[in-house]
Amino acid sequence: MLIKRPRGWEMPERLATPEAVYRDRRRFLAGLPAVALAASLPGGMLLPAAARAAAPDPTADLYPAKRNEKYVLDRPLTAEKHATTYNNFYEFGTSKDIWKEAQERLKIRPWTVAIDGMVEKPFSIGFDELIRKMPVEERLYRHRCVEAWSMAVPWSGFPMAALVALAKPLGSAKYIEMKTFLDPKVAPAQKQSWYPWPYTEGLTVAEANNELAFIATGLYGKPIPHQNGAPLRLAVPWKYGFKSVKSIVSFTFTEKRPKSYWEVAQGAEYGFWANVNPAVSHPRWSQAKERVLGTSEQVPTQIWNGYGEFVAGLYAEMKGEKLFM
Repeated sequence: MLIKRPRGWEMPERLATPEAVYRDRRRFLAGLPAVALAASLPGGMLLPAAARAAAPDPTADLYPAKRNEKYVLDRPLTAEKHATTYNNFYEFGTSKDIWKEAQERLKIRPWTVAIDGMVEKPFSIGFDELIRKMPVEERLYRHRCVEAWSMAVPWSGFPMAALVALAKPLGSAKYIEMKTFLDPKVAPAQKQSWYPWPYTEGLTVAEANNELAFIATGLYGKPIPHQNGAPLRLAVPWKYGFKSVKSIVSFTFTEKRPKSYWEVAQGAEYGFWANVNPAVSHPRWSQAKERVLGTSEQVPTQIWNGYGEFVAGLYAEMKGEKLFM
């Protein structure tokens, strides 16, 4: 008899949240008066959030994206209201309740992405042009924060490997350094000089080319909200959430390992690799369990956040590296 043994991160389809429950069908694109108003404002003036929300998103036709059925979950999806209102975005403050501030202040158009360093030819490209070059799809991923809470969400976006291919890195490039925008007028916390702004993160080129590495541009079947890292953020579900740099403005290919934001700010507690492991505690708390966002449920944490069959081989030959902090 052929017996199918589900992998650790899989769930039966019957347990998945029905697609119609969380997908907000594409809304009628209204709000042309708001667009006209925006065009008449002096450069840099912030529109009220309601007016910006009414303006059509030029990428809205890409959502909801077709789901890649390979990536499934072992738990129900987190309710959208929780995933979009409980956020870390240190540029706007250290509380979890920064979503309104980010929506009000973060301007995502125009948005230019630089691809430089050890590539055949450095270039810059607008986000709206970049995404049209990419194979956009939806994936269900778990997200595990280093603070021991977790969520399960439907990201839309594209494999990071597609961006690496577009960049055409040189063979000597070993790492990719990614940076968030730097604009203290928009992000008040960036005025705090004791933090190493801009937020910087890095992956090896091998990690970036792993099939799980994903550049998220959408969430819950719509363009990604500002507070979740619009217009593009990293999603690497086998790592702690602080690796998932938000609102990226540059991808720099280099032969030198980048120093990430939290390595510089608090290197004794946060390392470069940041892979999830319940057996390796944070210096100030256990990582054995996680609180599921939106519920009071505490569930056991899985090594590699349950994605070991995809990624464990990346680190098999790394001796002496602190892979789990």
